[in-house]
Amino acid sequence: MYVHFFKPLLDKIATLLGLLLLGWLLVIVAVIVWLRMGKPVFFLQKRTAQHGRIFVLYKFRTMLPDGQSITALGHFLRRTNLDELPQLLNVLKGDISLVGPRPLLPEYTAHYTPKQAQRLRVAQGLTGLAQLKGYTQPLTWAQKLEYDAQYANTQTFLLDLRILVLTAWAVFFKKRLNHSDLSRFDAQNPQP
Repeated sequence: MYVHFFKPLLDKIATLLGLLLLGWLLVIVAVIVWLRMGKPVFFLQKRTAQHGRIFVLYKFRTMLPDGQSITALGHFLRRTNLDELPQLLNVLKGDISLVGPRPLLPEYTAHYTPKQAQRLRVAQGLTGLAQLKGYTQPLTWAQKLEYDAQYANTQTFLLDLRILVLTAWAVFFKKRLNHSDLSRFDAQNPQP
């Protein structure tokens, strides 16, 4: 009952409240990105949602058009997680949930083990167990996918609430890993 009815409803209510509180910040960041980097303001990328459905994920653009160079503004947006704010629109549209495994690129799904593929049984999310566990310590892709499978099998309201509260705590009060510390998905070896 929670997963199919209350969770989507709570996602919409919380996201609307979040947009009311943070809408001004979204506008300010969008204007700054536009003034500093030009158009497009948003980075759009296809990702895999629940049951393998493909959707377009929104983020603020942090890189130059060459796709290789992160700007100083981009580093700031990533370090503060402000680049993720447009994903509230993805939550509002029902593409993702507030809590769940992070939506990954579609080409990764072919490389999941059966256990790792369990992550696709649940709504993907803005934050999740793997992101929380990996906020201050590096995780391998196998560990991240293991946490995603664990979440898929134990999802409850209390777990979602705990992940949201601890994610907010981590964002505001913990030192985050540098993006250079994070490994890339190795399609040839997504396991340990």
